[in-house]
Amino acid sequence: MAADWRTAPVRPEIAATFVFLEKLTLRPDELVPADADAVRAAGVSDEALRTAATVCSLFNMIVRLADSFGWQVPPWERLQERAPAMLEGGYVLDAILSR
Repeated sequence: MAADWRTAPVRPEIAATFVFLEKLTLRPDELVPADADAVRAAGVSDEALRTAATVCSLFNMIVRLADSFGWQVPPWERLQERAPAMLEGGYVLDAILSR
């Protein structure tokens, strides 16, 4: 997945969602209703697509803010250390504050 999601063995729903999210990230001005329709046709619910788009948009915003303010990204090892806690508690504010 990390090397190339296009060739990774993922379900059609995931692949269709990634196509949408890539366009949302790199060419948002080109998104049209047909893009969402294609994801739905692959079996993704409106709620799941909204959730994916929201998470993607938040990450895009954070990355752009980090770039503009010069925030440093933690080293890969530190991110790996934090991954289990993020998987367990997610992004709920209470879970983040308690870590």
